[in-house]
Amino acid sequence: MKKRVINVLLAGLLACSALCAAGCGSKEGGKGSLTVFSYGEYMDPDVLDQFTEETGIEIKYEESLTPEEMYTKYKSGAIEYDLLCSTDYMLQKFIDEGELQEIDRSAMENSGNIGDKYWELAQAFDPENVYTVPYFWGTLGILYDTTRVSEPVDSWEVLFNGDYAGEVIMQNSMRDTYMAALKYLGYSLNTNNENEIREAQELLLKQKPDVQAYLVDEARDEVVAGNAVMAVVYSGEAYLGHQYNENLAYVIPKEGSNVWLDAWCVTKHCENLDAAQKFLDFLCREDIAKKNFEYIYYSTPNEAVVESLSEEEQADEALVPAEDATDNCEVSRQLEPESNDLMNELWKELKAD
Repeated sequence: MKKRVINVLLAGLLACSALCAAGCGSKEGGKGSLTVFSYGEYMDPDVLDQFTEETGIEIKYEESLTPEEMYTKYKSGAIEYDLLCSTDYMLQKFIDEGELQEIDRSAMENSGNIGDKYWELAQAFDPENVYTVPYFWGTLGILYDTTRVSEPVDSWEVLFNGDYAGEVIMQNSMRDTYMAALKYLGYSLNTNNENEIREAQELLLKQKPDVQAYLVDEARDEVVAGNAVMAVVYSGEAYLGHQYNENLAYVIPKEGSNVWLDAWCVTKHCENLDAAQKFLDFLCREDIAKKNFEYIYYSTPNEAVVESLSEEEQADEALVPAEDATDNCEVSRQLEPESNDLMNELWKELKAD
């Protein structure tokens, strides 16, 4: 979800703003409806219409900007959502809190299109692969202007060596920014070691005068426009950036990075598991998965879609990373409460003027 915060349509474009407690149990024309909660612009709207046309099941679609906002809205209980699409560490939280129900993959004809690698990645937060179905995935790396660097970029070190002072953009995201520092220092991005977290803080404070800005989506745009030499971005943003400026390149640093995985799940509130699983199976279908891929251009775990891509698309590491590119990468997990509180405190210190 990434991370990857996508430009969100304000409430009401696709969502039914007057939703109260509609859920799987509501019946319309005998087919029912599903209340779906995902990120903005994270699905081709035509896909929702097509599902309703094929099944008679109405989709009521709600949107969120971040995993944290999604969690807060879900827990408020104002709407009983049937299906959620969220990211690795937040899905772990939902699972740990008993908010999800198991999915019967044997009832899904198209789940086999999801490659084994992605089911294995999902085991970082869903050990038995019973609660989630992978949707999109990607990496976090460095997007840089090849005409303005002295040599090829292959390490997080380029962000911290001072050679590009004032030309570096970091992510305006606590976990993502600390990830870059922690991986450069040789630590896990999921560390709960106080000394390691504080060492990362020292590195980031030292780097701060060299940072032009902490941004999210705009990070890509600043490099595209030539206003910065490099930025920490998600792979999908890097792919789009290269479409706008052919001099840009994207690298997953050799020390490793965050490999994120967004997935679908069925909440404990869903009363019609059959309808929910039909929707998930529909999303795994090759033609539907390709529609969503072409709408978003993040990496897809649907191998049937990957095999249908052009040679140029398959060679683009922002879309299809090399097999060994993610060897040192990790999936984000929930930190222990004390570590999370410490990082939040240090993040506020880092961002203070």
